[in-house]
Amino acid sequence: MTIAITGATGQLGQLVVEKLKSKVAASDIVALVRTPARAASLGVTAREADYTKPETLESALRGVDTLLLISGNEIGQRATQHANVIAAAKKSGVKRIVYTSLLRADSSPLNLAPEHVQTESDLKASGIAWTILRNGWYTENYTGSIAPALGLGAFYGSAGEGKISSAARADYAEAAVVVLTSEGHDGKTYELAGDTAWTLSDLAAEVSAQAGKEIPYRNIPQADYAAALKQAGLPDGFADAIASWDVGASQNALFDDGHQLSTLIGRPTTSLKGSVKSALA
Repeated sequence: MTIAITGATGQLGQLVVEKLKSKVAASDIVALVRTPARAASLGVTAREADYTKPETLESALRGVDTLLLISGNEIGQRATQHANVIAAAKKSGVKRIVYTSLLRADSSPLNLAPEHVQTESDLKASGIAWTILRNGWYTENYTGSIAPALGLGAFYGSAGEGKISSAARADYAEAAVVVLTSEGHDGKTYELAGDTAWTLSDLAAEVSAQAGKEIPYRNIPQADYAAALKQAGLPDGFADAIASWDVGASQNALFDDGHQLSTLIGRPTTSLKGSVKSALA
């Protein structure tokens, strides 16, 4: 069985490829990337596949049995890009597609949700066997802010006391590998999230404890948080999006207590303490 992974040089894709190599032969793995030369370090076959260039997709997917479609990162363009991949997969004879969606995409208030809902619909209408992995937040989305917070002396955000059921990116990669390499997942939608929810105040307290320096959490209005992110150098659209996602978190859009992720991977998800320790290291 040949398994292909889109976005294989991305942060999630690389982890999936590495974990997959411990389950199947490297010769049975295909990395689908925009620039194959950059995938040499993965140690698997790499083929050019650009979401925006349908002509590259059909040939890239030829001979592939199972496809992991990792959602693209160009917000506003993704539904069309994913549709291109699904259409090419159908033409190329791909038998199964596993798609990384968003936690509770069909009811989420996050502006990321509609494109995922559209792709889920396209996938179900494709005639190809499918599995949907609705990934919750990556803990790294927040631990990436630890260094700036240490410099500023505080964490800033607009999530209030919203509960965040995040997990490490490696946990989600492991779940994808389980689904890719085992039976019984066709037609299933998994809501994937961390075992233990936390707030940004909890994150600040954990960082304070491990860093030996008091780093409080400062909740600020959405507009102020977006402005601060822009001042820090983030593009306007991305800064506005991050601030809006924090507000979504305040409404518990990132909370889930179904434990489907730990059930899939057969172990507890990575703790906040462990993720903070890794980030500080």
